[in-house]
Amino acid sequence: MAITIDAGRCVLREWRLDDAEALVRHGNDRRVSINTSDRFPFPYTPEHAAEWLARTVLLYPVTAFAVLEPGMDEPVGGIGLMPRDDVQRIATEIGYWLGYSAWGRGIATDAVRAATAYAFDTLDFERVFAVVYTRNRASARVLEKAGFVLEGTMRRASIKEGIVLDQFMYAALKTEWRR
Repeated sequence: MAITIDAGRCVLREWRLDDAEALVRHGNDRRVSINTSDRFPFPYTPEHAAEWLARTVLLYPVTAFAVLEPGMDEPVGGIGLMPRDDVQRIATEIGYWLGYSAWGRGIATDAVRAATAYAFDTLDFERVFAVVYTRNRASARVLEKAGFVLEGTMRRASIKEGIVLDQFMYAALKTEWRR
């Protein structure tokens, strides 16, 4: 049975192979890619989308979702959980992106809240965390509005396009999660 989550200003649903065109249309934008990890390449090509979707649609349990505006069938972004292993197996990292046309309307905040609740309630994680570049204040604000707590700054923790960057570490804990 396919998973669909009503998140208020958006809907999360499992990715489908036929989402490739929308994935490229919204993802192939430097305004988006500048704040993502290098796993999300730029330029983002149809080949990238096809390869990623071929792997993603097979995930079980489902840990990656397309983000759609209510009443629409085309994704405007994505959100995913990246479970840790070994002694950190009770934690998962959350990552998300939205196409530029969906920015500034609370969609990301609602998507983060819904995916975090899914991580706690369905997948039984104890901790959901996110790492964002300190220059990406909009994403930091999304996490804060979604109920995440700033745990600290990881200095010189990453490199993007040849620039060494600091990152914020945000987290939500199952025992403190506001439903």
